[in-house]
Amino acid sequence: MLLQRTEKARRELSPGVRTLSLRERSLLLLADGRPLAELQAMYNGIGAQMVEHLLREGYLTDLATTDATGTAAPAPPAPPEPTEALRSLAGTRMYLFDLSERLFARRDPDLARAYHAALRAARDRQSMLEVGEALVAEVAKVAGQERAHGIRERLEQLQPPERALSAAMSD
Repeated sequence: MLLQRTEKARRELSPGVRTLSLRERSLLLLADGRPLAELQAMYNGIGAQMVEHLLREGYLTDLATTDATGTAAPAPPAPPEPTEALRSLAGTRMYLFDLSERLFARRDPDLARAYHAALRAARDRQSMLEVGEALVAEVAKVAGQERAHGIRERLEQLQPPERALSAAMSD
């Protein structure tokens, strides 16, 4: 089963709305077009409970089901290239918070807290990317270069295009 965000989920992810936990929100960010099993495996198995809750509460739906008007749901998208909505500094920050939590919270809680504090303090693209690079370097030490390379690629995918940043900064 492939999952997709509902309108309720899109409202939850909009600025200024915070009714779900950080983990639930990060799962929503990653959910569109992803297989159910992949999301259930997240967060050391807690993902299964979170996905069930998000399905039950109407934040996620099965792509194969019909919508409220009775029409067939659209065909699933190609495996996820981040959508323009996800290409943002906020989406990147959420990804880095989640990564820090999953990789370091149990192994090295002090390191996880340090990355969380650094991410909270990072208010611009450059400072956030510096924290991201430090986190990737730590991943390379702990999990190897291949894993670090995959994370670095994902970070690049999550970045808004330079032209969008330039336009936003000139406004």
